[in-house]
Amino acid sequence: MNSNLRTSVNGISLIKQFEGFRSEAYLCPANILTIGYGHTKGVKAGQKISAQEGEQLLIKDLETFENNVKALVKVPLNQNQFDALVCFTFNLGANNLSNSTLLKKLNQSDFAGAALEFLKWNKAKGKVLAGLTKRREAESKLFKS
Repeated sequence: MNSNLRTSVNGISLIKQFEGFRSEAYLCPANILTIGYGHTKGVKAGQKISAQEGEQLLIKDLETFENNVKALVKVPLNQNQFDALVCFTFNLGANNLSNSTLLKKLNQSDFAGAALEFLKWNKAKGKVLAGLTKRREAESKLFKS
């Protein structure tokens, strides 16, 4: 039912805003080697990429997270809801989405309840992070719009 949806320019902008671009590999707050716009797969210490390579990695990565959202969500979504969920899943992974109360509420068509659930995902290693709080607020706002 959501099979034709792809992340829009707004969704990509949101991901870029919160991930930021880094041309050199670094350890994110969750202690995972990351490069570009939040790319983690196969990243090596000391690795460097161009902005164009970062953009290509982001577009390729989005396919995975779009497919995760499409597979897990059983109710119709509008574009903003889809974008917010892809942004969330891009940051936290499909496993966290699949086991979340957010997904449970969403699949019960409790859209208002699902929107509130984004806000609970603002910690890394049990510690509240201001950046994650802002990201979850932005995702929740996009989801509700």
